[in-house]
Amino acid sequence: MKSPLYLCGTTASGKSHCALGLAEALDGEIVNADAFQIYRGLEVLAAAPSPSELNQTTHHLYRTLSLEESCDAARYESLATPVIREIQERGKLPIIVGGSGLYLKFLTHGVSPAPPADPEIRAKLDQLSVEEIIFQLRKLDPEEAAKQTRQNQQNHRHLSRALEICLITGGKASDLRKNFASSALTEQLNGIVLTWPADELSKRIELRTAQMLQNGAIEEVKGLPKNAATVRQAIGVREIESYLDGAISQAECLEKIATSTRQYAKRQRNWFRRENWLKPVSPKSDLSEIISTIQS
Repeated sequence: MKSPLYLCGTTASGKSHCALGLAEALDGEIVNADAFQIYRGLEVLAAAPSPSELNQTTHHLYRTLSLEESCDAARYESLATPVIREIQERGKLPIIVGGSGLYLKFLTHGVSPAPPADPEIRAKLDQLSVEEIIFQLRKLDPEEAAKQTRQNQQNHRHLSRALEICLITGGKASDLRKNFASSALTEQLNGIVLTWPADELSKRIELRTAQMLQNGAIEEVKGLPKNAATVRQAIGVREIESYLDGAISQAECLEKIATSTRQYAKRQRNWFRRENWLKPVSPKSDLSEIISTIQS
C-alpha cells in the first residue's frame, strides 16, 4: 500500500491548488486535515476548496460535519484513519492536506494520551479571559504556560485545553506533551510544506481576507447557530460578529481578521519548523520540481 503524502502549509499558502496537481500526477485522493474545512456551512470563512475544485478529483472529509457538531484532534483522527486506509486498499495515494498542527500530529504520531474533554470544566473555562487562564496555568504548569504564551499567544482554545488537562489529570500538560512527542517515527513519514516569504504571505492573507468578506463570510457568520461551539473558535467569527453588532467598521473587521490570521500563520510556521521530516517547497515551483522533492 502507498504511504500517505502530507501536504502542509500555513493558511493562504495555496495547499488546495497544489493538492489538485499532485492528485492528478500521482494518482491520489485528497484528505482534509483542516479543523474548520471539515464543516458544512463555513466554506468561505474556512477557505475550503470551491465546488469546481472538489469536482476535479476525489476529496474526503470536506463539508462532513454540521455546524453544531464538536470536533477535536482525537475525533478527527477517528474519522480520517479509516478513510486513509480505504484509499490505500484501492491502490491510490492518500494526500493529507492541511495546516492544523494537532490534527496532523494525531495522524503522524498516534493519538495523544491526554484525557478527553470534560464538558463541565470546559464550560467554566470558556467563561474565563485569556489572561485568567494564563494566570491559572502558570500556577499549575509553568513550563506549559511559557510554551503556550510563546507559541499561541492569545489563542483561547489552546490555552484553555492545556489548563483543562491539568485540572482533569492533576498533573502537567507539559509532561503529556513530552511523552506524546517522543513516540514519533518521523523517518517513515513523507511530507512537504509550502513555504512563502513572510511579506508575500502577509499580502496573500490580506487579499484573501478581503475576498472572504466580499464573497459570503459575513453571511456565514450571521447564520451560525448559537450551539456551534467548535466553529466559533475559527478566526473571523468574533470579528465579524463585532462588525454585525456595529462595534467596528468593515474595514476594521478586515484588519482584525488579517492580523489574527498573520499571527496564526506565524504559529503554524513555527510548528512546521519543528517537524523536521517535512521538506520545504516553494509554492512557485513547477509541479515536476515538487514531485521530485517528494520522491527524493
